[in-house]
Amino acid sequence: MKKILFAGSEAMPFAATGGLGDVLGALPPALAAVNPDWDVRVVMPLYAQVSEEWRSKMTLVEVINVTLSWREQYCGIYSLDYKGVKYYFVDNEYYFGRTALYGFFDDPERFAFFSRAVLDLMGVTGFYPDVLHANDWQTALSVIALKEERGGMEGYKDVRAVYTIHNIDYQGVYGMGIINDVFGLAEEKASIVEYSGALNLTKGAVVCADFVTTVSPQYAQEIRTEYFSHGLHHIINQYAFKLGGIINGIDEAAYDPSKDADIPTAFSADALAGKKACKEALQREFGLDIRPDVPVIAMVSRLAEHKGFDLVCKVADELMNDDVQFVLLGTGDAAYEAFFDEFGKRHPGRAGIRLAYNRKLSKLIYAGADMFLMPSKSEACGLAQMIASRYGTVPIVRETGGLYDTIKPYSWNRTGNGFTFAAYNAYDMLYVIREAEGVYRDRENWEELVAKIMKIDFSWNSSAAKYAALYDEVTKG
Repeated sequence: MKKILFAGSEAMPFAATGGLGDVLGALPPALAAVNPDWDVRVVMPLYAQVSEEWRSKMTLVEVINVTLSWREQYCGIYSLDYKGVKYYFVDNEYYFGRTALYGFFDDPERFAFFSRAVLDLMGVTGFYPDVLHANDWQTALSVIALKEERGGMEGYKDVRAVYTIHNIDYQGVYGMGIINDVFGLAEEKASIVEYSGALNLTKGAVVCADFVTTVSPQYAQEIRTEYFSHGLHHIINQYAFKLGGIINGIDEAAYDPSKDADIPTAFSADALAGKKACKEALQREFGLDIRPDVPVIAMVSRLAEHKGFDLVCKVADELMNDDVQFVLLGTGDAAYEAFFDEFGKRHPGRAGIRLAYNRKLSKLIYAGADMFLMPSKSEACGLAQMIASRYGTVPIVRETGGLYDTIKPYSWNRTGNGFTFAAYNAYDMLYVIREAEGVYRDRENWEELVAKIMKIDFSWNSSAAKYAALYDEVTKG
């Protein structure tokens, strides 16, 4: 039996803003299911955003004080069981009773407190895991303090640390002057976290962890280069001997077109009629002409440059010279919002734009569109291409990160599961979109491709098995 403790700043369905929350809501239960004799647990902050529905199911485990440099801070520890996993919640109203999960001037102090609470929780509960699996900069200090401060202490000395980089853009970089006052690290530990004259929590975790993972094999290679690493490539390469990538999965129960209550008509790979009904509903919802014969190209994304929107803007009007329809759901950069607002007005009945975040509406898009466009400049893993596939919407992606690992180009002999391009170039993107349009016109081939991609196993089971093998490896000896 193995004992695993995941530490992360968010987890579905309790409180989440993005991919990290999806991972910590899905991977631990999948790991527990694959290894029913393992004891898998998760710890996260008890944010104000955690609903009363969940709070009412929690049990108070203990109330302690957490030492953070010169402070002694209240810490309540609550727990509940969810999908075969025990989730712990670290309570402190001052740090976590905020209007959002992130974005405050004292974020370094908030998550320093959380990281130290993670280690104190082990002692209070007596749950010393075989592996502490920390995620992103918000929990990097838990790895550093485990190895540099508690490595010789009873209980802690046998805990191995795995650290996952979900997005290397965010490294936890601050001035060296707060190393002790905020993070409680002794000055002699400065060399562990110092990088390019600043305090870098991700650098410290990479140095201290027993193994470092990313959320796709390709991303693990990409962050070794200056282009993708946001300056950390020297350290990543120095410790590449303990670096690997494991692709994320998706919750196939939550994304199941044969049972999804959020879409108008259920369908499956063997019964695609319902997808046609979903397409008509999508066209009505977005004010598009009701045409079953025209391909609907969709995007559901944050509107940001690294998602490839500069490419889309460059050729969007040229694309509309083709007999296609375009649907976009998302919010983000004001300049992109303004562009697509005007774009929708220029192409009434053919372009439907919704500048909003709407999870239920995204399901209709996944179900009703024919093609799903993800021309990302960088994409550590990406979930949308896998969700789109599950709903029979063929991905068109740039070959980067997890997009490269999950989507292979369709070819004349009917291999592949989508359409891809390598160079970050708008006309390369337009070329493969038109390739997809050509296959779409061949209805027999297209429906065969749709049915095929719906049957691909993008579940967490495969990924969970790979994490289990990694934990076995790092705990040897």
